[in-house]
Amino acid sequence: MWHDVKRVMVYVSLLVWVVSGPVWAQGKTASDTRADKTALIVTDNYIIGPEDVLEISVWKNADLSRQVVVRPDGRISLPLIGDVVAVGRTTTELKNAITEKLKAFKENPTVAIVVQTVNSYYFYVQGAVGQSGKMPLLSRTTLVQAITLAGGLAPDAVRSRIVIFRLGRNNEAPKRIFINYDQIILGDGDNIELKPGDTIVVPSETQVLLP
Repeated sequence: MWHDVKRVMVYVSLLVWVVSGPVWAQGKTASDTRADKTALIVTDNYIIGPEDVLEISVWKNADLSRQVVVRPDGRISLPLIGDVVAVGRTTTELKNAITEKLKAFKENPTVAIVVQTVNSYYFYVQGAVGQSGKMPLLSRTTLVQAITLAGGLAPDAVRSRIVIFRLGRNNEAPKRIFINYDQIILGDGDNIELKPGDTIVVPSETQVLLP
């Protein structure tokens, strides 16, 4: 009989868990969930990169509409107009470029572009972490989140000398950003948001530390 009672108690506990949700999810508000979804949306300011998949639609012309993959040389190919540079442009800029080229063949063409798959945004993690390598940057990601995705810090990681190597943009010089991981955890440091192309280097105690 006692086993039957225990079985009923376990069943009730599971039922409550399913209905109310796990503890870690109960603290999430509707605004938090909305913010998470917003982070995955490609905005008009998104810069197209190699291997991105684009859906290009020309109104009332199915022959010119198609899905294309941005080639490593940064271009896409379309009927009539041939190659068009896509890398480094926003969807609006690429739409305008395609529209201008189509005007030689079609009066007042209406072009729409949707980024179907983001394949060009990556960051890299090297050094004393669980798993080094290239990782997709599909949403807003902080340094702490990136290290978690890389399997966390290794026991011999030098937590106070983490470095982010950041590519130069708009004629700016490349940067080295030094990070103290423990200060971030304690609330005294800046949990930096990563940018495409960032390389995180976590030195180990056996390596020569950067100056």
